[in-house]
Amino acid sequence: MSKTQTRSRRIAIIGGCGHVGLPLGVTFATRRVGKVLLVDIDKQAIARVKKGRFPFCEKGGDRQLRRALQNGLEVTSNPADCKGSDVFVFVTGTPIDEYLNPKIHDVLNIFEAYEEYFSPGALVIMRSTLFPGTMEHLRNHLLGKGFDIKLAFCPERVAQGFALEEIESLPQIVSAFDDDSFEAACEVFSRVAPAIVRLTPIEAELTKLMNNSWRYLEFAIANQFYMIAESKGVDFFRVYQALRHDYPRARGYSRPGLAAGPCLFKDTMQLASYFDHQFYLGHSAMLVNEGMATFIAMKAARMLGDRLWGKTVGLLGMTFKADNDDTRDSLSFKVKKDLEFQGAKVIFHDPFLPEAAPLKKVLHDSDILILCVPHSAYGKIKPAKPLIDVWGFFRQPDVEVIPGRVRAGSKRS
Repeated sequence: MSKTQTRSRRIAIIGGCGHVGLPLGVTFATRRVGKVLLVDIDKQAIARVKKGRFPFCEKGGDRQLRRALQNGLEVTSNPADCKGSDVFVFVTGTPIDEYLNPKIHDVLNIFEAYEEYFSPGALVIMRSTLFPGTMEHLRNHLLGKGFDIKLAFCPERVAQGFALEEIESLPQIVSAFDDDSFEAACEVFSRVAPAIVRLTPIEAELTKLMNNSWRYLEFAIANQFYMIAESKGVDFFRVYQALRHDYPRARGYSRPGLAAGPCLFKDTMQLASYFDHQFYLGHSAMLVNEGMATFIAMKAARMLGDRLWGKTVGLLGMTFKADNDDTRDSLSFKVKKDLEFQGAKVIFHDPFLPEAAPLKKVLHDSDILILCVPHSAYGKIKPAKPLIDVWGFFRQPDVEVIPGRVRAGSKRS
């Protein structure tokens, strides 16, 4: 593609003010990949974006957004404004229903709503998680309607809150059914990513699901071991320190914690559904990770004499991950619900939630504290009340290490 064509490229990002679309749009605009239009139905988010403010936590977000706006980034709630775009990016992912099966029609419906704006030769990029086979369905759908467009799936794999950094530092997977579609999508992302990994669409769909499922399984292993030790009165973090001390094969051993958020659980269940619900590791991980909230509530009851009725429990952190403001699918709320069912009064603090109680009140009024989310702001406090800290955030265990007479790696004479 020539420099003139690149400058005139018009990119419409559908769902452009959300966690996936906005960082991508800002990156495209600041790197001058094309003229970027963000389309969204959230008018409050649109208003914030127009003022140069991210509607959620993103490292360096506001500064980069202001640069993007200076480079011509536009925001709208009117779908018709994307007519004539050369590139359409859809960031609608596949959710799951109450039976843990994928709701594919949520993706198809938003896709069909924008079909009337597709121009011949336009590039359509699917960006968020897709149930395996969705791209094949979309291709057949477009062929059946006689559309002459390019179609690609380029899944995002960034960490929430660090998307702007990782879009430009991680290799980008690009998949398509034909060379023309691949080359068009590759040309877009090669301007922001350090490398392109080419896959078929079904491979790319599985790659995204397996990435997140692997993380979910890692958390489940750590959480299961934590529950085994703690249920028997053993300090898990002494075991954890010992098994990792100068032992390279345990270097990547995850720490326990509340494994939640909008992706890990959902994508693991999608992979299970794709495998006809025979993904036994995935289902086991779900039971462990979801069960951690109940385990914590039961541990609190044991620490208070097996009775929570009339007791006040203070929760520290309610978002789904540290130093982030996103509460979607946070297990902190499941902990809260379990405690309240046992008769406890629950108060909570979170530095990212304006509705939270003051930290001093939570620390003073609680009979017991539970660290649900290890926000860095909590590193400055020293809880004086009984504490449940599944993250091992507030202390390092005092495991004794005695130097041996033979230095590691030395040979006997």
